[in-house]
Amino acid sequence: MFFQLLSILLLMTAAVIVFIDVLPLIKDWLGRIHIGRFSNTNEWNSSITKAGMRWLNHTPKIKVTDNTRLVVIDMLKGNYTKNAIQNWQEAALLLGLAEYAEKNKNPELEHEIAAYLNTKFDREGQWKQKPEHIDAVILSYAVMKLSFINIDRYKLAFDYTWELIKEHIGEDGTVLYRKSMENYRYVDTIGFICPFLVAYGIRYNKEACVQLAVKQVQQYVQFGMLENHYIPSHAYHIKSRLPLGLYGWGRGSGWFALGLIDSWMELPTEHNSKPVLEEFIKRFAGAILTFQRVDGNWNWTVTRSESRPDSSTTATLGYFLLQASQIEEIAEKCTEGAERAVRYLMKVTRRNGAVDFSQGDTKDIGVYSMLFNILPFTQGFCIRMVNAAARKKVA
Repeated sequence: MFFQLLSILLLMTAAVIVFIDVLPLIKDWLGRIHIGRFSNTNEWNSSITKAGMRWLNHTPKIKVTDNTRLVVIDMLKGNYTKNAIQNWQEAALLLGLAEYAEKNKNPELEHEIAAYLNTKFDREGQWKQKPEHIDAVILSYAVMKLSFINIDRYKLAFDYTWELIKEHIGEDGTVLYRKSMENYRYVDTIGFICPFLVAYGIRYNKEACVQLAVKQVQQYVQFGMLENHYIPSHAYHIKSRLPLGLYGWGRGSGWFALGLIDSWMELPTEHNSKPVLEEFIKRFAGAILTFQRVDGNWNWTVTRSESRPDSSTTATLGYFLLQASQIEEIAEKCTEGAERAVRYLMKVTRRNGAVDFSQGDTKDIGVYSMLFNILPFTQGFCIRMVNAAARKKVA
């Protein structure tokens, strides 16, 4: 009897494990049937935005492992997903939906955003669960971009975010990615913190915040960019000044692009750092346009035609080019590049509006995921890009 029960228990356990492993593969297969059937940007915008609205309060969990077998073990060990990763996924969705809300009055969207904010902040506007890592800074920035709410209500949370950043300033005067890696500066950090620092600094008259953002970018341009080609490395060491990881990692280029372009847009025209960042934008735009593929995409390694296309890279660099087209000198080429990126992203969007084929989470410097699937981060920047483009046409 005991062995019969044990056999049944083992069979049930095996069935559960197989189910957890196989179900995502089946869902992906079904979801990719008739992928890329959108014929115009209005239809595409409607579909991806509806998906983004669904995901804001029910954001798909992003794996920190590439394992596709015995996934249940990663779940039990707590290695399946991390809150820090979820923060920038949700922030991207919020940024996209905020851009959509600029042009579209949508009570359902406003209700979803209000519900989301209530899960993150208390009645005084402070974080319910105070973040420990700078990944969450971009989430503060996303809240600041919501034009239909009283932004100042969340000033306590913004103030805490500024204090969190200050706690991560290293001996060279720039911001660490993690306190455990004090001698490294990551390209991700530029996208995480710089737009918030500028927006917060301008709104609340804290010039030190603006100067820190500009310094973060300038230092990366000096020590983290490939000479003559102007593409960022994954990181650099502040003592040896040696680059680390891959030059031309796609999403790393995207993080640099986002931090640079959003910081520039947040600066008033008369600010003395505006032309400094503008020169960086013109150089970087020229660099990435040379690596854009015929189909409009960028690959996960932008310098290698043999590597896989990455939707997260394409969405972020496409958004960068769209906003960089405000600079008259590079307007035509940037507009054309952004439009090509949109055409590619429409081709990799599932019937349910989910943009597919984004590279999974990076494990470490130089250790990159080989899984390509949906990513809320990509979804958010697709929404942000297509709605920013619509506003630009109206203007």
